[in-house]
Amino acid sequence: MKAKEFTDVWDAIEDTPQQAASLRARAALMMELEALIKERGMTQGEAAKLFGVTQPRISDMMRGKINLFSLDTLLDMATTAGLAPVIKLTKPRKRQKREHEALAA
Repeated sequence: MKAKEFTDVWDAIEDTPQQAASLRARAALMMELEALIKERGMTQGEAAKLFGVTQPRISDMMRGKINLFSLDTLLDMATTAGLAPVIKLTKPRKRQKREHEALAA
């Protein structure tokens, strides 16, 4: 049996390219938000007030509970913090394209 190769961890742990893309985007946003909170020296309570959520919600984000956050929520939080989120689209590599076509068949 040939070992399956993946471009990143998200492709390895998710069943579909769509799910992997969502996790990849959410992870990037969560890391940026966490870094911003730390750079500003904010407590979780202060961050919660800024984002209009509860302190336990910020704790979940800081602990990487990615499954508890939607892409929309994280985009809203980033914008509220003064960040300017940008969506970047790239063409899939040939290997990814072949795997995607094989799945569609």
